Amino acid sequence: MKTYMLTLFLLIGTAVTSAQSKNFIDRPYLETQASVDTLITPDRIHLTIVLSEEDSRNRKSTEELERDMIKVLKKIGIDIEEDLTVADFDSDFRKYFLSSKKVLKTKIYRLIVKDAKTLGQVFTGLEEEDISNVSIFKTEYSKEDELLLDLKKKAVLKAQANARTMTEALGQTLGKAIFIRDNVTYPQRSWRPMDAPLMKAETISISTSQAENINFQDLRFETNVNVYFAID
Repeated sequence: MKTYMLTLFLLIGTAVTSAQSKNFIDRPYLETQASVDTLITPDRIHLTIVLSEEDSRNRKSTEELERDMIKVLKKIGIDIEEDLTVADFDSDFRKYFLSSKKVLKTKIYRLIVKDAKTLGQVFTGLEEEDISNVSIFKTEYSKEDELLLDLKKKAVLKAQANARTMTEALGQTLGKAIFIRDNVTYPQRSWRPMDAPLMKAETISISTSQAENINFQDLRFETNVNVYFAID
């Protein structure tokens, strides 16, 4: 009985879906496509900071490098509670045994800065404290969700305007939207500078006065919509 009832429900569901599809296809409609895109300057710049005794020219311990790093970031005005995290979660320090008598300790941090000026201050300040293994690995836009919703709204309105232009040219009346499908193209998340193939404190010197001139590639967001409008 249960099997019979389940089969009956499936048949009814299929019939209803088929009828709805048929009604949709049989009624007069107009399909339009529209796309909207924009370029946004990233406001979340993700850095990787590697603290390693081996990288230190003055052979500072990893603990000393960590204290110096925090001092620099606080001086710049960075909220270390909010924007600084430990990347290697397994332990406070990763220990690399180079030989039976030597142990190399390394600690990896992730840091988020909001603009190019702060970025330049971080690179310069850390370099002065003998911390040179710093790199950018990703850029983001903090209000991405709100931006995409706005782009979808603009794309749908653009599709409606296109459809109304076509129907009015034929002396017909545009009805309600009966089907909408959207597709979003997200920007590449990996960081790529506009004016340099690589940016590390050990290879490119960035002074505080130069920081405002650092150019980041804008992030390109795009949304495409397909809208079916009824023709009354």
